[in-house]
Amino acid sequence: MDRDRVPVSQALLSATGTDAPPWQEQVGPNRRKRRAVSSDRSRPDLHERLTVVEPRRGFRRLDLRELWAYRELLFMFASRDARVRYKQTVLGVAWAVLRPLLGMAIFTVVFGRLAKLPSEGAPYAVFVFAGLLPWTFFSTVLTAGAESLVGSQGLISKIYFPRLLVPLSQLGVPLLDLGIGIVLMFALALAHGVALTSGLLLLPALVLLLTLSTLGPLVLLSALTVSFRDFRHVTPFLLQLWMYATPVVFPASMVPDRLRPLIYLNPAAGPVEAFRAAVLDRPVDWGGVALSFGVALIALIGATIYFARVEDRFADIV
Repeated sequence: MDRDRVPVSQALLSATGTDAPPWQEQVGPNRRKRRAVSSDRSRPDLHERLTVVEPRRGFRRLDLRELWAYRELLFMFASRDARVRYKQTVLGVAWAVLRPLLGMAIFTVVFGRLAKLPSEGAPYAVFVFAGLLPWTFFSTVLTAGAESLVGSQGLISKIYFPRLLVPLSQLGVPLLDLGIGIVLMFALALAHGVALTSGLLLLPALVLLLTLSTLGPLVLLSALTVSFRDFRHVTPFLLQLWMYATPVVFPASMVPDRLRPLIYLNPAAGPVEAFRAAVLDRPVDWGGVALSFGVALIALIGATIYFARVEDRFADIV
């Protein structure tokens, strides 16, 4: 056989006189290493001769232990974004409440007074603000997450770390803004004569549900924006349409019963509607919430698989 045409691994093994060495597997960051170990202990120079680095395949490419090991980097990214967000701004953290407040004022006039949409007996200002808070979190995370990998090209092209940390770090600032907005919502509810009831105890669980429901679209859009830069322009337009498909300015009860499950196929619909129900002390449609979360979970699995498949190319195309 022509030596030039023999695979490198086979040529190296033939040169050492070993045809079928035992293989020892080692797991490293997003890679599986196979190391040939010599059975000839009399020659220490042959103890470790060959290392073949191969990518993990399929869903195994997502290494949760690796993500946990890099958790401090995740917190560093999130704190950096918080400092950059409010540094050298006149209003500072007031921006956390200004956006939903302005949206509430506009929607109250347009949809509450002019269109006279129902608000289930609550003041429309409180009704729409309770829907805008979770939606603002959802849309802010997706907007920032879509640009996150492209904006971190300097890091991605130079050093290794789990790329999934970059879009996940975009959850930090919106969570802070959401916490400030919830405090403001309590004041707004009391100012409009809406009592604060025990339903508010559900808010921590609903914030967690909202965060988990955001992960799928966040991971998918961040990966798609790297591969297809058109999504930098598609995402804002998509979110505008997405808001009107979510019960933010209208209650889900306004949709006929036979069509209501279609509303909850939207992963944002269940958390938004449940969040508002908890604030206004209304019954929570847990069936709709479960349907929305099921769709969000499927989206997260699919988005993670796609992200893991294209992650190796990020440093080349970002």
